[in-house]
Amino acid sequence: MAKVFEKFSTGYNTLFNDLADPRVKDWTLMSDPGIVLLVTIGYIYVVVSLGPRYMHNRKAFDLRKIIIGYNTFQVIANSLIFYKILSSGWTTTLSLGCEPVDYSDDPNAVSLVEGFWWCFMLKSVELIETVFFILRKKQNQVSFLHVYHHASTLLFVWVATKYVGGGMTTFCVLVNSIIHVVMYTYYLLAALGNQAIQKTISKWKKYLTTAQMVQFVIVIAHQMQALSPKCQIAKGLLLLFIPNVLLVFVLFYDFYRKAYKKKTK
Repeated sequence: MAKVFEKFSTGYNTLFNDLADPRVKDWTLMSDPGIVLLVTIGYIYVVVSLGPRYMHNRKAFDLRKIIIGYNTFQVIANSLIFYKILSSGWTTTLSLGCEPVDYSDDPNAVSLVEGFWWCFMLKSVELIETVFFILRKKQNQVSFLHVYHHASTLLFVWVATKYVGGGMTTFCVLVNSIIHVVMYTYYLLAALGNQAIQKTISKWKKYLTTAQMVQFVIVIAHQMQALSPKCQIAKGLLLLFIPNVLLVFVLFYDFYRKAYKKKTK
């Protein structure tokens, strides 16, 4: 039994310390996966079971002002992350080709991994969106796509921050942040309640879903370069990340087909 524990301890230390980026070891929630796994499991339990049961015999909450504030926060936060990543080498030294992670203490390299960490923190905050749906009794919006996308994104961004927070990996954050700026701007305008504005922007809703799918295609095409033997970046993480993005793309396309193509017909 002692030998089994020793092997487990050695393997755990190797995986979460020796192979990880030493710069993020002492950052909030980055030392080991325990808390982020508990948050993810707790999130799924709340939105799938506890939340719906709590709201079963209750009236829907009016969260309009909170949602307006939340969407405003998201627009600002995603804009700041986009700027941080862009100004940390993407306008100077980094290219769209293979760019290995720089694990040094170079200011730009550190700024990139900080941007990744802030992205992780923002993805943690985004879990509250599903709670908004439940409290407003919009249970139909708590789809498998929605829950899986939020939960898997949180875990993958944590892994990326822990191991590959720099180089070409940060291109994903760039694209995702600008898409979210547009998306939350749309949600903000819709939440303001002005009927004229809502009527004007409603026709653009399907294009948001299209933009998200285009984002996935761009990210996959860009990250595929890292599978080349000449590109010095971890292949194992990519072999998990790319299938996940493909799955999310399929789920988004299925949503698009059901929500918009039938309406057009």
